Amino acid sequence: MHVLEVANNPGEAFTRALQATTLCEAFQITAAARADQVALRTVDGDISLTFAALSERVRRLTAGLAALGVRPGDTVGIMLTNRPEFHIVDLAAMHLGALPFSIYNTSAHNQIEYLFSDAGNRIVITERAFVDRVVAVRDGGTPLDMIVVVDGAPEGTLSLEEIEAHGDPDFDFDAAWSAVSPDDVLTLIYTSGTTGPPKGVELTHHNLMSQVRALQQAMPTTPGGRFVSFLPSAHIGDRWGAHYCALMIWGFTVTPHPVGGEVLDVVEQVRPTVFQPVPRIWEKAKAKLEAQLEADPNSARRALLRWAIDTGIKKTQAARDNRSLGMIFDLQASVAAALIGDRFRRMLGLEKIDWVLSGSAPTPREVFEFFSAIGIPICEVWGMSETSLAITINPRDAIREGTVGLPLPGIEVKVAEDGEMLVRGATVMRGYRNKPGQTAEAIDSDGWLHTGDIGTVDEDGYVRIVDRKKEIIINAAGKNMSPANIESRLRSSSPLIGQVACIGDGRLYNVALITLDPDAAAGRSASDPAVIAEVAAGVDLANSQLSRVEQIKKFTVLDDYWLPGSDELTPTMKVKRRNVTTKYATQIDDLYST
Repeated sequence: MHVLEVANNPGEAFTRALQATTLCEAFQITAAARADQVALRTVDGDISLTFAALSERVRRLTAGLAALGVRPGDTVGIMLTNRPEFHIVDLAAMHLGALPFSIYNTSAHNQIEYLFSDAGNRIVITERAFVDRVVAVRDGGTPLDMIVVVDGAPEGTLSLEEIEAHGDPDFDFDAAWSAVSPDDVLTLIYTSGTTGPPKGVELTHHNLMSQVRALQQAMPTTPGGRFVSFLPSAHIGDRWGAHYCALMIWGFTVTPHPVGGEVLDVVEQVRPTVFQPVPRIWEKAKAKLEAQLEADPNSARRALLRWAIDTGIKKTQAARDNRSLGMIFDLQASVAAALIGDRFRRMLGLEKIDWVLSGSAPTPREVFEFFSAIGIPICEVWGMSETSLAITINPRDAIREGTVGLPLPGIEVKVAEDGEMLVRGATVMRGYRNKPGQTAEAIDSDGWLHTGDIGTVDEDGYVRIVDRKKEIIINAAGKNMSPANIESRLRSSSPLIGQVACIGDGRLYNVALITLDPDAAAGRSASDPAVIAEVAAGVDLANSQLSRVEQIKKFTVLDDYWLPGSDELTPTMKVKRRNVTTKYATQIDDLYST
């Protein structure tokens, strides 16, 4: 049995946790050193678990799962919202040597059937809101032995408390987690499936520990901070950020935030020290600050702060273009920075921030410049499930706008002859579950992962991503364009524009399907002439910032809202292009026929 030597203080524990060979060992080190610190809390404060209490619940649940027959290597399905129980369940399965994996809460019946069939799990841990869907899958023939419900126990299910209470008192918890090895699979992350059925990415303890160590070297993080968990736990971003990094190694207090509330309001309450939203949230944060600025009844103060922000933006632009605006401007910029101070950072709840990230899509230039001006530089990142998340990251003291930064230490990046980005290193997945053929297609004989992204590497090693290899638009004249960049420009051009799909492959010109933002368009109709006029103004603004061939010639405003996890969007809001072009084929044809 492994005997864990307790670190004398949290700082020493952090160093040792980074050196751990498995996430189990890392958590045990962190929890022992931070016993009295709050590890998990709900937004309303009704639940607050210290690391000692969390560790004890993990110990009991691990014994309970073992008593149910869960063995090392078995898969455990988890279908939960962002809530403290997710972390307890995932940790318990991990310490048993089992493979916990999450199911997107928006998954349909056939999607859940597919995932359970591929994963081979005989147990699923869920909550009341999803019990009917899970039961329907079981009754449809998918072999499930147990359904465990964390917020009660409807008929035919078990409660989490029952599992915790019925563990063998003689179960050797320390021996169980000590038997987990670095090469054991830690979790399955199912890809979003934009072009086909999801693939189960097998990530080992060694993969994720290598990722955390590389990140800490590139972006030194102060342990003991605060984190808001709001991305789906089925996505590598939340697993990596909130669970493995924040809770288990950094020793943060993590506040899970379930879908249905405004994440910016939670951020304002929690005051996180690390924040990793998608670009759309940055766009909303910018709109929120600008609305608060315009609402200031003091016109002189409003004008002064607007001047300070504009001056900061000019300074950011000058730095990007490697040009000087002169000594007088430098003095003005210093005065502007002093005026802004922590004002806007406090308004968002980000005055204590260590660093912030943005990924999954390009951050619009005006959004990047705005936050840089108020002292919140956005570090864009490039990553994927197959690489344990981050591949490259912009160092906070050497950000290069328009790029996704430099490769993390220990990760190699190169460009293939056709422009595809290739990656090699300790963070690359073991493979796709049950798919040796697709694994061999993804990882070549030299260990290079073929990412499917098209990009470039400049003379200083900064990586720039152009688009997905299979999603680049090549118009009828042979011009290559990035739909993601065009869509990003459109979304940031008007608060009324929610989601966008740019169409143009093989066509003479580009058109767009546009949905309204549910918050900005509350109570307004997509057919309202005033709404269409506002959207048109946004399209015109975006077109003024695009090359002629990229510009949107025609668009239609759809009645539908595209929500994360819908037929049109992945849970992380990437456009499912095949689904969109099929579902809206009539509207697309109309745009090209008129």
